[in-house]
Amino acid sequence: MKLLYAILGTISLCLGILGIFLPLLPTTPFLLLTAALYFKSSPKLYNWLIRHKYFGSYIRNFREHKAIPLKAKILSITLLWLTMLNCILFLISNSWIKITLLLIAAGTTYYILSYKTLKSKG
Repeated sequence: MKLLYAILGTISLCLGILGIFLPLLPTTPFLLLTAALYFKSSPKLYNWLIRHKYFGSYIRNFREHKAIPLKAKILSITLLWLTMLNCILFLISNSWIKITLLLIAAGTTYYILSYKTLKSKG
């Protein structure tokens, strides 16, 4: 069972990493799932993730404060809208699909903004 959790955790981590670059793939839920799966599978994997240079603080901040850093909010919303507008303006001709993409972008933006903004220390 521990091996299965480790494999699923690694798949979840890969999806979370992809979510950094693909605006509609949620990074945070996958990283939190990875932490839970690694916790069940291996203390070594869990500690590696929690101490990771990039993912560790992100997971700890979200878990402890239920907040997203301002920089992460700005980056994710900017990439989301750049990607969606590129698709709407240059790649898609169907009006209903364009409207759907606008609604998805607006909903995702609202979801991201609904979380508190993590105040930086210092």
